[in-house]
Amino acid sequence: MIRHAVAADVRLILDFIRKLAEYERLAQEVEVNEAGLRKLLFGERAFAEVIFGESEGRAVAFALYYHNVSTFAGKPGLYLEDIFVNPEARGRGFGTAMMIYLAKLAVERGCGRFEWSVLDWNRNSIEFYKKLGAQPMDDWTVYRLAGAALGRLAAEPHKVRP
Repeated sequence: MIRHAVAADVRLILDFIRKLAEYERLAQEVEVNEAGLRKLLFGERAFAEVIFGESEGRAVAFALYYHNVSTFAGKPGLYLEDIFVNPEARGRGFGTAMMIYLAKLAVERGCGRFEWSVLDWNRNSIEFYKKLGAQPMDDWTVYRLAGAALGRLAAEPHKVRP
């Protein structure tokens, strides 16, 4: 069964985020706490949504997603930020069920795309996504500004030449 998260699930969502970070060898990068997650997902403006895959009333998988926009298509897109299935539940179809659910949601919401990123070393996930029919975007490179670099750029004055 798949269900949408509610505010009472914040601790569970944070647990899944920590498990995913551990799996991706990025546990040291988790900064979010319950209060921040509650504001992000259930605050005045919700920036993302979460679904759970459940077995026997217990969450064994989660996915966090949000909308982006394709200016060329003139349509919203659905971006999957995170998906994680507990190791003991892998191979039982939860990942596939959640991807199907999100694809259907994207179609229902009029999205032109359903996209996500995957770490280059994560061969199991890459093969899984290929089996779903997903294509890698090899001609694109993700860039990021964060931390001090983001702060420096944000502090720059807006200068344009006449």
